[in-house]
Amino acid sequence: MTTALDTRAARERRDRFYRLVRATARFWLWFFFKSVDVRHPERVPDAGPVLLCINHPNNFIDSLLVGAAVRRKVHYLATAGLFRRRLVASFLRACGAIPVYRRQDDPRTCRRPPTVGAGLADPATTEKNADTFAACADALAEGRVIAIYPEGTTHAEARVQRIKTGAARIALAYEAERPGELRLVPVGLTFDARKSFRGRVLVSFGPPVPVAPYRDAYRQDPVKAVEALTTAIQWAMEAEVVHVARIDATQLVRAVEGLYRDELARELAETGGVPRGRIDPIRLSRSIVDAVSHFRARDPERVERLWQRIEGYRALLAEYHVKDEAVRARLEPQRRARRIRLGWQAVVGLPLFAYGASVNLLPYWIPRWTARRMARKETDYATWRFLASVVAYPTFWGIEVWLVARVFGAAWALAFALSLPLSGAVAYRYWVGAGRLKGRLRFNVLALTREHAARRLTAERQAILTELEHAKAEYLADTKGSPF
Repeated sequence: MTTALDTRAARERRDRFYRLVRATARFWLWFFFKSVDVRHPERVPDAGPVLLCINHPNNFIDSLLVGAAVRRKVHYLATAGLFRRRLVASFLRACGAIPVYRRQDDPRTCRRPPTVGAGLADPATTEKNADTFAACADALAEGRVIAIYPEGTTHAEARVQRIKTGAARIALAYEAERPGELRLVPVGLTFDARKSFRGRVLVSFGPPVPVAPYRDAYRQDPVKAVEALTTAIQWAMEAEVVHVARIDATQLVRAVEGLYRDELARELAETGGVPRGRIDPIRLSRSIVDAVSHFRARDPERVERLWQRIEGYRALLAEYHVKDEAVRARLEPQRRARRIRLGWQAVVGLPLFAYGASVNLLPYWIPRWTARRMARKETDYATWRFLASVVAYPTFWGIEVWLVARVFGAAWALAFALSLPLSGAVAYRYWVGAGRLKGRLRFNVLALTREHAARRLTAERQAILTELEHAKAEYLADTKGSPF
């Protein structure tokens, strides 16, 4: 029979394994993302039962980000389908994951033909979910942190989808048994560039959602109480992300971001005295969402006209095979000193780029290739690229260092190993800059060969910016100076 001491020892081993996984994840997240901005992690207390309700925009990476941001061990509710493979199941259980059984994940129900009463819950699935809720109750009773994705699935939309009732049911069941103990914290994940290497991400912990006010109602009418708390959780999660309320507004918001967010950042830097490095692009995106929502409610025809003009401009870009960044650069006269500095950097950086690209090409390219081949939906891309990078970089760097050591000796191998990450970062920045330079050269060629087309593009972009500037002034006036 297993003794309490054995159980405690096994738990300690799992906790040590979790800390190792978290430390490894923190390193790779630092490597993969340009910045991970964590807001208000102190809202997760150091002790006591906590239920984290998280939106789910990027699959496995979401769990790594939240786990890296929280000092305590987080027990995630994961779909039971992930536990079918023995190795993955062992890893998840060692990390404290709790399986959630959905009817669509049961292979028996997937093969079973529809019958009368098919909409009813499968008894086996219901029994397994009862075990899941019991496991959550036990973990909370032990003062642990449970994390749930109430949306139920990953998605690529710039919004929080309608959440399911599981989080509210867990919270209210525990509150009914142990009043006042549970803290329910909404968590928002916002990715500045979902698929890009070295993108930005915001992990925002919101103010706790009070559960106690729903306790008496839960005892009288559990269904209504669960629905009411679910709505409160939905609103709290939406407040922590860049949330586009209607899906048909998503494309407009993204288009305005692409055209106007850098203009806002530059204005803040020049007139507001805010250093460019301290300007929060995600906050700017949230302000753009608010402004678009404001005008959609007050003047939808104006919004539609703006959208049509932006679509026309983007069609011109596609027709002439140029990028908006090149047109924007044409409208921004660069100082002579800046041109000289960029040219000097391009010349001096070329040998460093050649070296960095040659020793980092395969570990950079293979994760991209793997993600494109393996990702079945947009939300899987970054996860596949991240996991492939975790394997590819140590593997190829290790092989390269071993080869240098065999040929030149240990001292050269050590110097070579230290140069790998630095040269990779230099090569990546140079490659991005070269891409921009290529786009600008293509636009300059267009200006020389088809001057009217180049003028039309610049005029259209300037007209759109003028309209956005007018809209911004009206929005600030209507909202009494709400800051961007």
